[in-house]
Amino acid sequence: MGRIEDLQDGDIDRLIASLAKFSEKKWIQSEAQKLLVHNAKEWGLEFTFRHLWDKLHLDAILQQSFSSAYTSEQLAEAVYAMVLNRISDPLSKRGVNHWINEVYRPAFSNLELHHFYRSLDLLAEHKESIELELFNRTQTYFDLKVDMIFWDTTSTYFEGKGPAELAHYGYSKDHRPDRLQVMIGVVMTQTGIPIAHEVFPGNTPDSVTFKLIIADFRKRFNLGRVVFVGDRGMVSKEILYELDRNHIEYIVGMRMRKAKEVGEVLKTGVKYKVVRDKLRVKEVWCDANRYIIYYNPLQAEYDKKAREEMVAKLESQIKSYGVKSLVGNSGYRRYLVLDKDAVVDINRQLLKREARYDGKYVLRTNSQLHTAEAAFAYKDLWRVERAFREIKSSLDLRPVYHWKDSRVRGHIMVCFLALVLESALRRKLLEKNIEVEYLYLLRDLQQLRAVEMTIGEDRYLCRTELVGKANEAFRALGIRPPLQIAKLENKSKPTKEREKPEYIDLTLFPETEGV
Repeated sequence: MGRIEDLQDGDIDRLIASLAKFSEKKWIQSEAQKLLVHNAKEWGLEFTFRHLWDKLHLDAILQQSFSSAYTSEQLAEAVYAMVLNRISDPLSKRGVNHWINEVYRPAFSNLELHHFYRSLDLLAEHKESIELELFNRTQTYFDLKVDMIFWDTTSTYFEGKGPAELAHYGYSKDHRPDRLQVMIGVVMTQTGIPIAHEVFPGNTPDSVTFKLIIADFRKRFNLGRVVFVGDRGMVSKEILYELDRNHIEYIVGMRMRKAKEVGEVLKTGVKYKVVRDKLRVKEVWCDANRYIIYYNPLQAEYDKKAREEMVAKLESQIKSYGVKSLVGNSGYRRYLVLDKDAVVDINRQLLKREARYDGKYVLRTNSQLHTAEAAFAYKDLWRVERAFREIKSSLDLRPVYHWKDSRVRGHIMVCFLALVLESALRRKLLEKNIEVEYLYLLRDLQQLRAVEMTIGEDRYLCRTELVGKANEAFRALGIRPPLQIAKLENKSKPTKEREKPEYIDLTLFPETEGV
């Protein structure tokens, strides 16, 4: 190889560099024998939503409620697993039992199928105490001022008979009148944070659910002055009379075409006041009752164009196919009229009356809120309606396959808790003015994985790179992403007794990327 004094002058370095390209494959193979990758599991959603779960003290709340069960810790963990699955990849309880093997959370390894079913029964049994404790924690975490609450209902159907106590035929908001169903109502704050939910038999009218919820809600949650906000389906003379008689404040929408007093209210000549977002409002008193009309010019223009397009299409259908082709279409049929010569024509008078409602909503309230404030409060009811869309699509509430009453109630409670966590993350994003597509954010978080590997005799936990907007979730919550690499305890070495023997971080390595 040459003389030693020549090699010491630097020639040996050049020689090694030259030989390295010929030995690279052998070197990699030699080093790879020391490295073993055990698994790569989903971590992003678990890391994010576990932070919110802990901030709301849900583990302590559940373990306290389940204290009578000797496996309370595993049962609380089972509830968390089902809630996380609702957010990530909704599956049946049997499916969740397999899915937990794909998620990086060592505590999941202690769960068995019976834990999921048992926890559903306990959730149903302790629903009210859990919601009360969660409400107190939510108030503290978000510094909530609960002086206005929103109530709305939905229905979800069963595959099969369902429990006899709940499963009934009724008005289906899923457009499945052929299925037995159950009614669900959710109470939310003005900022979109769920407080509580109720489950009713499938044939319960909306107005009755409203009556039942307000009867004990203030007492149950120890609330002082609170204004209930409900949609048009909640209105009935009997309920409004009871609310007034019990001095319970409310803001409810009126059925525009079915309530007789609406026609009288719309006839008044009181001038509108322009408020924000080009919204116009005015206050009207009729039969000693306070009504508020709010008018949206953009919505009015949309309603007008939609009606004109419908009329044009109706005229085209009559001209091309005749009246008989429209008899079976209820949407068209209501605009047809039989004149004195027994000729079917478009009802122009009805179209003229319909124009009165363009862009308008009529509210009834007994509160002392300012006119604009009451109008915007009702406008915020969309948060509850959006929550129902999320709980049925993102959280996959329907259909329900359980046949036991407690299991159905427990399943709905799991979906409610998932809705609480998702609403909490949305609220945090809003507080930090972070504008992201929520569904895409969840997908980006799902790409974050935990990789367990062994190098020689040492075990390490690594994470994959953050993709897309995933880091925005950590920024919203004010937490750091997991470290890129951390040393884990070597199970083969004897250690002192510990609470969680699976994985304990002993050495934290400096991160190689900025946060």
